[in-house]
Amino acid sequence: MKNRLTWRVYRISCRLARLFCPKPTFEGLENLPDGPCVIVGNHAQMNGPIIAELDLPGERAIWCSAEMMHLREVPDYAFRDFWSKKPRAVRWCYRLLSYIIAPLSVCIFNNAHCIGVYRDGRVMATLRETLERLRGGARIVIFPEHDVPHNGIVWAFQEGFLVLARMYARQTGMPLRFVPMYVAPALRKVVFGAPVSFDPKARPDEEQRRVCKALMDGVTALAVALPRHRVVPYPNLPKKDYPFNEPNEV
Repeated sequence: MKNRLTWRVYRISCRLARLFCPKPTFEGLENLPDGPCVIVGNHAQMNGPIIAELDLPGERAIWCSAEMMHLREVPDYAFRDFWSKKPRAVRWCYRLLSYIIAPLSVCIFNNAHCIGVYRDGRVMATLRETLERLRGGARIVIFPEHDVPHNGIVWAFQEGFLVLARMYARQTGMPLRFVPMYVAPALRKVVFGAPVSFDPKARPDEEQRRVCKALMDGVTALAVALPRHRVVPYPNLPKKDYPFNEPNEV
């Protein structure tokens, strides 16, 4: 049972988030399978996770960094991931802020539709919970970008999440489908592309690279097909440095 106080704080936080992140329109919903799947999208800084939490239709579970769910781990993770590249003169402010937001972070992420992603021996807990949700028919939402440039629209995807496909196939005998998703805050739009199936009979390392590339290419193609707009990049860049979605900039 959820704690009533933290649940109320979470609900208030959702209402406040709505003020800064208006509800988008969705295109390509027909590409979402009726059964379980993994939706893989661009992070668009906080826009992607907020939209996935507030607006994505159907039962879903969103991968998030487990550090944001544990009070003692929030400050170091938040400062390192969000603010470590701020000018040296003001870093102390953000270091202080990382401690201030810790209780709120724990409240929000533990009440949201989240699965904590661990990067140590506890990773099996992440995978077991994810597979259980998939077998129950949920959609899993993953934002796998990391701080490695790729093509100006998406940053390189970490491939580790694709181990889910092999585990899912062993448990169910079925291929797992991955759906590319592009989040365009400037257009207040989210677009889904055609699913990519992971072939469990193929050589695992080659199939993992193939699917990862197909998803990055799929998200990029969705972005390029839209009207000209500013792309919200994965890194926390000044808005004047946001790239456009034009092919010659990719």
